[in-house]
Amino acid sequence: MHIDHPVSVQTSFEDRLRALREAHDALIQRPNVRVAEAESNGVFYRYRYPALTATHTPLFWRYDLNPQSNPFLMERMGVNAVFNAGAILYEGRYLVVARVEGIDRKSFLAVAESPNGIDNFRFWNEPIVMPETDNPDTNIYDMRLTQHEDGWIYGLFCTERKDPDAPPGDMSSAVAQGGIARTRDLKTWERLPDLKTPSPQQRNVVLHPEFVDGKYGIYTRPQDGFISTGSGGGIGWGLAESMENAVVEEEIIVDPRVYHTIKELKNGQGPPPIKTDKGWLHLAHGVRNTAAGLRYVLYVLLSDLDEPWRVTHRPAGYFLAPEGDERVGDVSNVAFVNGWIEAPDGTVYIYYASSDMRTHVAETSVARLLDYAINTPEDPERSAACVAQRLDLIRRNLSMM
Repeated sequence: MHIDHPVSVQTSFEDRLRALREAHDALIQRPNVRVAEAESNGVFYRYRYPALTATHTPLFWRYDLNPQSNPFLMERMGVNAVFNAGAILYEGRYLVVARVEGIDRKSFLAVAESPNGIDNFRFWNEPIVMPETDNPDTNIYDMRLTQHEDGWIYGLFCTERKDPDAPPGDMSSAVAQGGIARTRDLKTWERLPDLKTPSPQQRNVVLHPEFVDGKYGIYTRPQDGFISTGSGGGIGWGLAESMENAVVEEEIIVDPRVYHTIKELKNGQGPPPIKTDKGWLHLAHGVRNTAAGLRYVLYVLLSDLDEPWRVTHRPAGYFLAPEGDERVGDVSNVAFVNGWIEAPDGTVYIYYASSDMRTHVAETSVARLLDYAINTPEDPERSAACVAQRLDLIRRNLSMM
């Protein structure tokens, strides 16, 4: 029988720690590379490497670095995934608030900072300490960040708790609601009461960045159950008098689910919309069912400047879908987004997650997004009409050849 002896533990500990640090530094400092022009559809550009993964988290989050208490330098508190990140340009710095999921399945929120929005993302030393309400959360995740004109930065996120009405032995039924917190510096957070709406459960709650008729505009996703939207679903809209005790008394559906489309099963607002001279640009996710399970993709909407709940343009189909390695993960075939940043020059960085595992960045611009939203045909919802659309494009192109 072999017995490990701590004779050379100190040397092996130091060698292993040195190797871990070198590998981690190389990962953090690796330049990201935008895909070649021929690999882009002209609407956006992917980047070769994920912006954030589980291995981007600091070593001191995962390892006990004391050789006395951890002589073999084992990973004591592993991280499974880093995904679904909110994003904000704060004092000229590119910040994301990522969902970090431990190997224990619990998620927490943490800020990572990049000098250019593309690579060299480094997590701040400590995750966000989010205060609890009187009804403690079991899990919190998927924060959307809104720099509101009232001067606060709001973080709206999903708060999950076990369903108190679940039958005995049911350990998966849960209740999801819209959690709300606010901050001035993304370090100290004030927890506010959860959003109240007429719907039994809420997900994908997003705060509009400007007042609407003197009130706070809130995008919602009403649903009957934790997973199923039931008779609900669609991107909702409502107004709240305040955020200190946010209550939406009436929800209207501004972008409904539609049969045999990318959003037939579920859909929800992604990040807060970007204001342009032609309207509010929205990025959302849509879900459909397939024989292999659910498929999540991203799509774009444009809404009226003065009436942001009124959608003016709905380009057909998806804007971005998971490709290649992006399709592999804990929940496969998923692209999800709740963060983007408009840079001062009009460049837009989209922080999308793939398959509930990692965070990617894609690059586009306000000009490209507006062109895409306004000039891409809408879905006529029938094969014959789709063929007619495509024939029109083909014949116009052939006429110029």
